[in-house]
Amino acid sequence: MSASSVQITRSDYLRLAPLYTAQALATGATTVSTVLASLVMSGLGSEHLAGLPSTLISAAAALSAGAFGALMLRSGRRLGLGLAFALGAAGAVVGFAGARAGLVPVFLLGAVMMGGAQGGYQQARYAAAESVPESRRGTALGALMLMSVLGSFLMTGASGVVEGIGAGLGVSAEVGGWLMGGLLLAVAAVLMVFWKPLVAPATVAPGAAVAAARLHLRAAMSMPGVRSTGLALAAAQGIMVTLMSLTPLRAHHGGMDHTGIAVLISGHILGMFGFGWLTGPLIDRFGLRLGYIGGSVLLVAAALTAPLAGSAWLGASMFLLGLGWNLAFVSGSKALTRFPAVQGVTDGLGYVAAGTGTLLGGFVIARAGFPPLAYACAVLALLPLVSAWRVRR
Repeated sequence: MSASSVQITRSDYLRLAPLYTAQALATGATTVSTVLASLVMSGLGSEHLAGLPSTLISAAAALSAGAFGALMLRSGRRLGLGLAFALGAAGAVVGFAGARAGLVPVFLLGAVMMGGAQGGYQQARYAAAESVPESRRGTALGALMLMSVLGSFLMTGASGVVEGIGAGLGVSAEVGGWLMGGLLLAVAAVLMVFWKPLVAPATVAPGAAVAAARLHLRAAMSMPGVRSTGLALAAAQGIMVTLMSLTPLRAHHGGMDHTGIAVLISGHILGMFGFGWLTGPLIDRFGLRLGYIGGSVLLVAAALTAPLAGSAWLGASMFLLGLGWNLAFVSGSKALTRFPAVQGVTDGLGYVAAGTGTLLGGFVIARAGFPPLAYACAVLALLPLVSAWRVRR
């Protein structure tokens, strides 16, 4: 039975609650750990490598996304997501232990494990979209994002608690956030036990699973619009992660304290997830082109305002960055729900773009300052317009 023929009831939406809650917790874990990883590296005396944790996270996610995608095709979303959340929990604990002991390689190992987990659990959006008719998939994706903002705001709003935990353990708030992130991801893994997918996975013989996925991938990548969709997703992901990861370091250099940076990130997360209730239905109603064009315009605006002096401009930039990513991300994700075989691979391309951006961004900031990085991101933010031109609706 296809997703479009499933009759959706209120009880069906309630059955999605564990999935939505788990994704919200994962977003909170990302907020209190990986987003501030550059500050952890700075505290460990490796500020010149401030972008390295985010790069490793993105690289690991790129490598794992395809593997998790194939696993979910073969064995179902619940197993794949449960394993991804569990891997993230373990990685957060390893990262915390390494940062607390001052062992940079161990901290980076934790970052790699967290990245590998993200390559899997970020595909929860497809599980949500598969559970509703195609005409409502943008709304389902938007609702997932709205739930995610609750988890993120819970963590940023609890910055004082995280600081207290860090002080009690003799570490900074940023390091303590990694332990908190591990707890949240562990709870998310447990929630997968109680989630029942509305659409059962197709049965694929274990021996034929990889070959079938490859065949489907080649066929799907040749379909009109798939490659341009992957380009839009990769560009939006790369720009968003690069500026999101390195702007807090710039704010820190400008004298902003931990609480101020938490507020800055809150505005960014609000833009990313808080308007899913609006952007998803709008894309369902007016089509994918709206999301691609709107996302590109807002990402350009975010990049151009990021170098301006003053905390107000930084806050505006981070908000626009999140909202622009939201529009491009929802549009691209909805388009790819029709091509399960390419979902993990296109996610991997996005992580490659993000990892490249954060790695090069750290060197650009060290040698030329923040503005050149922001202006380069503004140029790259025009790439989703290619998808707007290629899309049929």
